[in-house]
Amino acid sequence: MSIKNRTVTSIDIGTSKISVIIGEVTRHGIDIIGAGSHPSSGIKKGQIINIDSTVDSIKTALEEAEAMTGIEIKSAIVGISGGHIECIKSNGVVASNNKEIKKSDITSVIDAAKDIVIPMEREVIHILPQEFLVDDRGGIKDPLGMSGVRLEARTYIITGAISAINNIIKCVNKNGIKVQELVLKPMASAESVLTEDEKELGSVLIDMGGGTTDILVIIKGTVRHFACLPIGGDHVTSDIAIGVRTPISEAEAIKKKYGKASSRGINEDACIESTSMGNKKSQKISQKTVTRIIEARIYETFELIKKEITVAGYKDQLPAGVVLTGGTSLLKGIAKEAQDILGMPVRIGSPTDIEGINEVKNPAFAAGVGMIKMASKGKINNFSSKGKKMPLLNYFHKINDWFKEAF
Repeated sequence: MSIKNRTVTSIDIGTSKISVIIGEVTRHGIDIIGAGSHPSSGIKKGQIINIDSTVDSIKTALEEAEAMTGIEIKSAIVGISGGHIECIKSNGVVASNNKEIKKSDITSVIDAAKDIVIPMEREVIHILPQEFLVDDRGGIKDPLGMSGVRLEARTYIITGAISAINNIIKCVNKNGIKVQELVLKPMASAESVLTEDEKELGSVLIDMGGGTTDILVIIKGTVRHFACLPIGGDHVTSDIAIGVRTPISEAEAIKKKYGKASSRGINEDACIESTSMGNKKSQKISQKTVTRIIEARIYETFELIKKEITVAGYKDQLPAGVVLTGGTSLLKGIAKEAQDILGMPVRIGSPTDIEGINEVKNPAFAAGVGMIKMASKGKINNFSSKGKKMPLLNYFHKINDWFKEAF
């Protein structure tokens, strides 16, 4: 697949917002030339619950991006996540008849690894090789050309519910857009914000969205673990609305303007003007009270993240620490709170190595930018929209680039 002088479009369908990003990929890099964003309607905890509302939100974001560039979007890479995503570890083994590992051997061993029973209601989204073994010698990223008679692949298979996948495709198709590929959103975010050292040494990417928080563990350049928590920034907003009895829209505005992840240092006498529920009269509320409400939810979130990482067995394998991204990571003081709770270094990750529109150099657009970066490096494969399978076509033609540049 040529990466010269072409445009790539990504669609990130989130609980809080839908964003469309258009990037021009050249031999010199990526230039973001168009972007559109619109509040989500019809999505809950990362899954579509109202087709028509979601279609309308996607349409508005598409129109904004097209107006900015003058380009009619016909196809796009689309992000997917949510609680319906499940992962399976699987191994495959084949014998090499050539005493030297060929592309056909690599294809065969991956096929062997994915030859497992997957429930009828689920579909494969990604098959990610974690390592290869040649004659029982492990830790191999690219076995092509190596001498050996026995090839083994250890893979991480990511699956999603067919109903959720079909709903996403339907909403995009109803806007006249063909889905090129579905990509797990935290993988795209990792591509967008993690450094090569962070991927290699061991780190955890935490993508904090409106309705969910995605956790992606990457060690030695490969995805080791994924989890999705049904909790996000919208829960913080809801907590504020309930706690100070103000409308959701007002609570969201308070969170963005005054919200902090910790109540330390907040003046006890500091007050915020807000609208009260019901009679819509102006009221004064304590900023300390608001911050304590936020603090409680943030503490709960990172305690759940800590438990997930610990139970998965990776707590002591992450020397590069944690990278927070997604819209909720913009909350003031959140990195410090995360560091205190998780007991490891934490930073906020924004998209890097892109030119063009500055607005997308923001954690809230990490997944959208990451999909374009993946495409620019040949990591996006063709997607068969008429079938339900999502094979990794062209994967083995790009296996060297995958293992050198990706996870």
